[in-house]
Amino acid sequence: MIEYVNQLGPGAPRIGPPPAGTAASVWSLDTTADTVGGYRVQEADAVLDAGEREKAARLLLPGHRHRYLASHLGLRVLLGARLGLDPREVTLVREDCPCCGDPHGRPAVAGGGIHFSLSHSGDLAYLALAAVPVGVDIEETPGADAVADVLGSLHPAETAELTALVPSLRPDALARVWCRKEACLKASGTGLALGLAEPYVGSSPAPAPVPGWILTDLPAPDGYAAALAIADRQERGNRA
Repeated sequence: MIEYVNQLGPGAPRIGPPPAGTAASVWSLDTTADTVGGYRVQEADAVLDAGEREKAARLLLPGHRHRYLASHLGLRVLLGARLGLDPREVTLVREDCPCCGDPHGRPAVAGGGIHFSLSHSGDLAYLALAAVPVGVDIEETPGADAVADVLGSLHPAETAELTALVPSLRPDALARVWCRKEACLKASGTGLALGLAEPYVGSSPAPAPVPGWILTDLPAPDGYAAALAIADRQERGNRA
């Protein structure tokens, strides 16, 4: 499905063949960088659209604003390189929500051509491109307080699995659960609208099967967990 996680640095990315089938290209980005894909983050306003600039302006802390600008600049650089467009010419839209039908579902490229997903946590962003719906998520390992806060909101089996662990192992296990679940919810477009119980993804070192999706853990630095969910069209066709 993926060969490795590429690194998006200060220079223009070297884009290989477009992903096909259930393959995905995944990129990591240091969101504290001053230059991303050949563009200075301080000059990102000239590349991003009005909605992105508005969201960035609402972030009061300079570090948070810089990370947002860097990650969205990186997304446009990758999409532009894949589609043969200047990053400024990439038009982003929202699909209809699968829960209510309103236009606040998955972010998408106007006119199609490629599916993508973006996630950022701490100083890192992960970006995924695919020919079918895809979701990527990266999470910093949470503290003990975060584990206690969400433990009862997960699938009952996941709650039981985490509760059975010694407390020192729960943060890493929760990070696995959270990023796997977020990857699936981003790929489907439902987000957190229906809560955290479904789908069941498991807390063990290997994710549980999720019908209709291919779910895998991604390499991540110490202190992080990451996962990718990509639509399994064969599985979906068999269920239709």
